[in-house]
Amino acid sequence: MKIAITCYPTYGGSGAIATELGKALALKGHQVHFISYARPFRLGEFVENIVFHEVEMSNYPLFEHSMYSLALASKMVEVAEYEKIDLLHVHYAIPHAVSAYLAKQMLKNKSDIKIITTLHGTDITLVGLEPSFLPMVKFSIEQSDGVSAVSRFLKEKTLTNYNIEKDITVINNFIDIDLYKPNGTSKLREHIAPNNEKIIVHTSNFRPVKRVPETIRILEKVRKEIPVKLVLVGDGPDRSECERLCRELNLCDHTKFLGKQNGLVEILNASDLFLIPSQSESFGLAALEAMSCGLPVVSSSVGGLPELINHNETGYIAEIGDIDRMSKYVIELFTNKRKYDLFSKASRKRVEENFDKEIVIPEYEKFYNKILND
Repeated sequence: MKIAITCYPTYGGSGAIATELGKALALKGHQVHFISYARPFRLGEFVENIVFHEVEMSNYPLFEHSMYSLALASKMVEVAEYEKIDLLHVHYAIPHAVSAYLAKQMLKNKSDIKIITTLHGTDITLVGLEPSFLPMVKFSIEQSDGVSAVSRFLKEKTLTNYNIEKDITVINNFIDIDLYKPNGTSKLREHIAPNNEKIIVHTSNFRPVKRVPETIRILEKVRKEIPVKLVLVGDGPDRSECERLCRELNLCDHTKFLGKQNGLVEILNASDLFLIPSQSESFGLAALEAMSCGLPVVSSSVGGLPELINHNETGYIAEIGDIDRMSKYVIELFTNKRKYDLFSKASRKRVEENFDKEIVIPEYEKFYNKILND
């Protein structure tokens, strides 16, 4: 197949999944063309069968704001026409699905290109619900030839919020279990916890919806019972508030802010437990990466997290904002080695059996063939 993939190229779950999907498809012999305003951050090394097409933006004085969605549609038409693309697979509804629809209309006298839209989360649960965007999101979903969502939660949320009758296929996020795997001791661990303290890790984009300050509140409570360090990976709007809270609670010596990092596998393998107290998570890719490295997860009971984490088996789930219960769960795992080891093995096993890329990529191929043959 000849597949064009459009995603946001910056840090984020939707871009990561889209890029890893494209790389996996290319290795299986498909021709993959990425179309975006910048090279996706996970598309580092050269991969045979992958071509990147940059969307060029013009700066014309009449246009006060950039017109990315229109420039993207034009680039989609150009690539589809000259590369004989079979389908456009767009990740994140806004504005990618709308641009794909425009491109399809411009191409309708030349080809019957198919559009697949994959919904990832905030495009549906947050951004798309803005009054100015809602009709456009609904329209673009309904006009797509195929629609997939990364969790059952997101599928139901989309059908309900947008009053959509179109069928939505659930294809979960996936991971390379040969990359994200337990690998024993780490020099990084000795650096972070020189006195052999337990290590809690959290990775996110530090947006308010991630509730990152709560990880520091939990650290404060857990430290009263056992020696522990907190590692925070990522950056974003709430980082300054988190740093201020650390100073206020006198926890600066027990918290490591690492900022954005590429070497996530090493950081996860240096840690003992993953903490994700989010207000909203359509799937929880960060938790999946941690579980694949054998880390139990303590999370809030939101969105797709209960579909990923088996309570009292691979981790624990608590109500949003229940810092006391999350703290108790962390302490329980850190003070009960037998239970911790069982949870650690169960986390890895759950990923191997359900979310390995070798299981999920064929689901996308099957979905592609279905849409192309309809």
